Amino acid sequence: MLQHRNRSGILVENHIIVSEWLLRDVQVDFYLPRHVSGPLSLVLINDGQSMKEMYFGSLLEDLYMQKAIQPLFCVAIHAGPERRMEYGIAAQPDYLGRGAKATEYSRFILRELLPFIDKTFSLDQFAEKAFAGFSLGGLSAMDIVWNHPGIFKKTGVFSGSFWWRSLDQDDPAYEDDQHRIMQQQIRQGPYHPGLKFFLQCGNKDETRDRNNNGIIDSIDDTLDILKELQLKGYDKEKDLYYLEMPEGAHDIPTWAQAMPEFLKWGWGRDFKSYW
Repeated sequence: MLQHRNRSGILVENHIIVSEWLLRDVQVDFYLPRHVSGPLSLVLINDGQSMKEMYFGSLLEDLYMQKAIQPLFCVAIHAGPERRMEYGIAAQPDYLGRGAKATEYSRFILRELLPFIDKTFSLDQFAEKAFAGFSLGGLSAMDIVWNHPGIFKKTGVFSGSFWWRSLDQDDPAYEDDQHRIMQQQIRQGPYHPGLKFFLQCGNKDETRDRNNNGIIDSIDDTLDILKELQLKGYDKEKDLYYLEMPEGAHDIPTWAQAMPEFLKWGWGRDFKSYW
């Protein structure tokens, strides 16, 4: 285990967790504020290997110095060599079999990572738990939160892979309403009171437009997630937040720009959640 402080006093610890579920070592970075008053909220983040390029420690430092957010315990989980197998939707792989290890990844989070946190860090009970991620890691975070509402209360999805589908879109039988897996899971699942969702997408996230409606697929897919959540009963102003970035691309600099808004939405002081 390695640890260091940045100039604001945020403690960063780097741990290796030997996972029996994933059959590999998982690198995890823990970001703890030095000065804490009251219980922390826990924020898990997929694709934690991107945090260094995002300058995540400095980003947190700036928000704390501005007194813009409440203290958070952020946990950045590095992806492994089988990222496309471990991330996805646990209930169903996509049409190419990707996401086949998403169940094992969920079990790692619930049965290994969370107990490791409880055992390793002397913290009071968390105020709440959240899970965030980027691209396919965002889909994974959304899936885990949706299926474990008794543990997690918020999710943040940046350029989420909501196109994840059970049938190739080039197949003549393909239909959006039938074959996109996360949209189907929300539609067929129950309403979970108390869940809140932050979804980000950029107008330059991609160029594909499969239905030729003038809107890129990633935005269409994200808006359809929001539509399904509203139909399920989630309030547009209280439970949902959509950030569409005109110059946003599918890359770390874009997500770094969006990250403060996610953190202020979830744990800010007097943040107005509307879109």
